[in-house]
Parts: sequence; structure tokens; C-alpha cells
Amino acid sequence: MKELKYIIIKTEMQYDRYCHILEKLVIQDRMYLADEIDLLTLLIEKWDSENNSFHELNPIELIKALMTENQLRAKDLVEILGLSKGTVSKILNYQKGLSKGSIRTLAQHFKVAQEAFNKSYELASREKNIIQKAS
Repeated sequence: MKELKYIIIKTEMQYDRYCHILEKLVIQDRMYLADEIDLLTLLIEKWDSENNSFHELNPIELIKALMTENQLRAKDLVEILGLSKGTVSKILNYQKGLSKGSIRTLAQHFKVAQEAFNKSYELASREKNIIQKAS
């Protein structure tokens, strides 16, 4: 019997390995790899939905958790999103919402469904911050 190239992910080590393989395949950008990329994406998304509590986090909490998990800092997010340091800082401090482009970029970079970043969340209002600083 022929052994399968990919199987249902059962361990975090296997998950990490599949993510690494997927990243390499996506970089190659070859049409003949499309089915393999789709299969790996499906397996990874299945693992994520069963093992990660991403759906409970608001988009900013999710970004921060993914940054921690991937050992990234705000300056890395600047490069990933192609935004200024100030804009990234405003996003991470709930002062600016995520654009559709940023949501797509984050989803693709972290291999997470766009829906995870496309949730409503409260932004800090300037008036609220002024009142808090004044007291």
C-alpha cells in the first residue's frame, strides 16, 4: 500500500512541519503545486479550528497572539503590512481599525482565515483617552 504524502495533523510538531512546507510551496508559486497547497491549507485550517482558540479573540488580540507565537515585534508587522510604524502602533493600540488589505495580508501571512481578523471590536476614542490621562 502506498503511503500518503500528507495525513490529518495529530501533533503540534507535524503542524509546524506542514506550515513550513506550505510556506515553501507558496513561495515557489507554481501552478502544478496548487492542489498540494490547497490540501495543506485545508489540513492546517482543520488543526487551527480544533486546537486554537483564535475565534474567541478580537482581531487585535489575535494579531498580538500570533506575533508572540511567531516571535515577531511591531517593526516586523510594519514590514509584513507595508504600513508606517505609527499606523501599526495605532492598530495595536486600538486607535485605528484594520483595512481590508491589511486583513487579507495578515490572513495570508499567518495562514489564518480572513474571518478571524474581520470581526468588529471597539476602538479607543480620543476623548476617552484624554479623560483617562487627565484624572
